[in-house]
Amino acid sequence: MNRDDRAADVSRERIAASDFQPLAESAGRPAGSRRGPLRAVAIAGTAIVVLLVLGFLFTARSVQIAVDSEAPASIDIDGLAVPLGERFMIRSGEYDLHISAPGYVDYAGTLTVSGEASQRLDVVLSPLPGRVTFAGIPEGASIEIDGEDAGRAPYQGQLLDAGDHSVSITAERYLPETRTIAVTGRDIQQTFEFSLQPAWADVSIDSKPSGATVFVDEEAVGSTPLTAEILRGERELRLQAAGYADLVRTLELSAGETTDLGILPLIPAAGLLSLESRPPGANVTVGGEYRGQTPLTVELSPGTEHRIQLSRPGYRRFSRSLALEAGEKSSLTANLEAQLGDVVFDIQPSEAQITLNGEAVGRGPQTLSLPAYEHRVEITLPGHKTERRRVTPREGLQQLVQVTLQTEEEARMARLQPEITTALGQTLKLFNPETAARSEFDMGSSRRDPGRRANEVLHPVRLERLFYLQTTEVTNAQFRQFQESHNSGQEKGNSLNREHQPAVQVSWQQAAAFCNWLSNREGLPPFYTERQGIITGFNPAATGYRLPTEAEWAWVSRVNGDSLQTFSWGDDFPPEDEVENIADASSAYVTGRVLNNYNDGHVVSAPVASFKPNHNGLYDIGGNVAEWMHNVYAIPAATGIVQTDPLGAESGDNYVLRGASWALGNLTELRLTYRDYGQAGRDDVGFRIARYAE
Repeated sequence: MNRDDRAADVSRERIAASDFQPLAESAGRPAGSRRGPLRAVAIAGTAIVVLLVLGFLFTARSVQIAVDSEAPASIDIDGLAVPLGERFMIRSGEYDLHISAPGYVDYAGTLTVSGEASQRLDVVLSPLPGRVTFAGIPEGASIEIDGEDAGRAPYQGQLLDAGDHSVSITAERYLPETRTIAVTGRDIQQTFEFSLQPAWADVSIDSKPSGATVFVDEEAVGSTPLTAEILRGERELRLQAAGYADLVRTLELSAGETTDLGILPLIPAAGLLSLESRPPGANVTVGGEYRGQTPLTVELSPGTEHRIQLSRPGYRRFSRSLALEAGEKSSLTANLEAQLGDVVFDIQPSEAQITLNGEAVGRGPQTLSLPAYEHRVEITLPGHKTERRRVTPREGLQQLVQVTLQTEEEARMARLQPEITTALGQTLKLFNPETAARSEFDMGSSRRDPGRRANEVLHPVRLERLFYLQTTEVTNAQFRQFQESHNSGQEKGNSLNREHQPAVQVSWQQAAAFCNWLSNREGLPPFYTERQGIITGFNPAATGYRLPTEAEWAWVSRVNGDSLQTFSWGDDFPPEDEVENIADASSAYVTGRVLNNYNDGHVVSAPVASFKPNHNGLYDIGGNVAEWMHNVYAIPAATGIVQTDPLGAESGDNYVLRGASWALGNLTELRLTYRDYGQAGRDDVGFRIARYAE
């Protein structure tokens, strides 16, 4: 029921007075005999209606429903609601509310009327989408609306929500355009005009002669003379005509500009000459100018004679003169004549394979006639080191290539230098136990040997690894490169601190740290492992500097051919000559114990290498200062089991000392089997360095 219908119903319920008219048929009756009851009923009915209206008016509330829309709205309340102007009189409660307006989405909701006398409900209607058409857009143009793909033109009568929208149009050969449109909505038809600007330039092109095909970025666009629409940016223009060289230009074009390139002269095309040679790889020159190597195609300016030359090492030069017409194509094959020289290969062993420039040519001694250019020669034989040579034969001159292959072991030994020099100038000598008369020997001494000590237990060892050993003991000058503040001290006014005296007062830890320092300086893998400056172990595979093992020291000092020496000078005691710096008559007031009737001329330590070397070329091996060994001190077990290259325990409290010193002079101490131990520095203890060769 709408507002107008309800108003009519209410109007019909109002009570109005009417004029009295007596009925004809009541004549003769007493006045009021029938009028009395009817009047009472009418009055009672009117009273009831009035009471109902008054009751409704007293209980109803005034509600204003404000609708936000451009078009008049129709309001429908499902219940008794009396319209009074822009308001409705309606009792408290909940009612279904329906609102509609042309161009808007119908509204459906609940009207809740509270107990307040006057109330207001605001309703905003949602407009329907508008119908949008874009005009002035090339067909197929890409359309984006609010950043999303909206398809391609044409775009007609499409629904679009009311409000502002960003529209981007991109079309081939046009500049992109972006603009904001305001869509009214409410199912209203709107047309938006776009005017895309061209993205090309008008370019006028002509050539001499005319009729040349014009290519833009390799796409043919017509023949000269021509005005072409060419897209903006960097473009490659190419003019092509039969018998003429291609004319290529790079154009930088802006949208909307007009460019006239004028008449472009075409140059007659060069002749093309395809060159081959047998063998290939010949150098090609045209008029003395290098052009490349065969096979090759060269351009020759037309109508002119050109001097073509081909040359290849070991072959005679090929020369030819020729001329080509404009655009003419021709070919030429040159058979090069070899210049040969004889090479005599004297190869041993005779079964060795000869490979020439990567191709096998035979085995053993032979003579080959080869082209007169440099050849790569490779001589191979399983189990032997490969030899590589380069030879350049000469015509009329015989050459000799003489090669004797080494076995892999021979080559391995040849790679190892017999002596090396450290960064500090120390000399280390190479020792190969496997080529010596004895690589296996007994360390220690027999119980029957005079002066033997209990820690000199006899036990067999074998050396296999090649090693280098310093020929002298480390000097003060060398050690101070590692520890600048080092001071070897003095003994009763006799200096131990001169540059070429052996460094003493050096602990085992300091000696091992010196080895690692020197390894790092020379880029060698350190032999000893360190933690916070303390040596904690070693890496047996490392080739960095280290201290000699006790077995190495015993081998280089004692093994002489098939015999084992007792002393560094031999087996006689006492020595007849001044052979080592030991406790002698001149040092009696310092040491107290001396070798009688022996005077080496030095009270304390002497400069290194002051006496003759032993049979292995090592100095001071049995005197001057005792030396730190790599091995942790232990008394060997007399098991009879051969130990190979023994390195001993990773760490320990004490380390082995070997060799006599300027402070030792009795029979026991001068023997090469004498063993001592310690870990702190002493004034008669130094060291020499060693390293594995591989």
